[in-house]
Amino acid sequence: MGPGPAPHVGRPAHRPAPRGPRPIWLDPSHGPLLTDLLAGGLISPVWCTSRRGDATTITGPLLGLPDFPYLDLPRPQITTSHPNGYLWKRDHVDPWLGRAPVAWIDDDFTARDHTWAAERTARGQPTLLVQPDPYTGLQPNRPDEIRKWARHQGAADSVHSTKAAQPAPPQVGRPFTGRTTR
Repeated sequence: MGPGPAPHVGRPAHRPAPRGPRPIWLDPSHGPLLTDLLAGGLISPVWCTSRRGDATTITGPLLGLPDFPYLDLPRPQITTSHPNGYLWKRDHVDPWLGRAPVAWIDDDFTARDHTWAAERTARGQPTLLVQPDPYTGLQPNRPDEIRKWARHQGAADSVHSTKAAQPAPPQVGRPFTGRTTR
């Protein structure tokens, strides 16, 4: 979704009424890109969007994606995505992840989010932030970058005797309401 009313070339606007007053722009090519990325089984997808469960019931089907679990984010009364200088979702994702590695795709990261990712990685919790341009979306080379990163994590896990604990995924189609760690 783009940050404003600028044109989204090649992407039709969808208004997921009645829940979403703001349109979302979807590029039909993103569905196959994500499907291909997930085909290798290296990545376990989880929606983390302010659209919450609508992501799996509206957005996913519009892109031809199967049901994915989602984090049931709160509905904060904020006027910016960065009330504390970083993406507000991070306060909920970080505890949920625990020590698990993550490749997180979002078009709304700030420099503070990238610093958080670097610090998390330095602590042995590999973190890749993928930030597509909000107007052009996920480019075809980005899934290759994520796949390469995920393969490297798998190779690193086979070298080390301890593997980071993976968070238990939320149930598909059911809201994830709580690990005490996000």
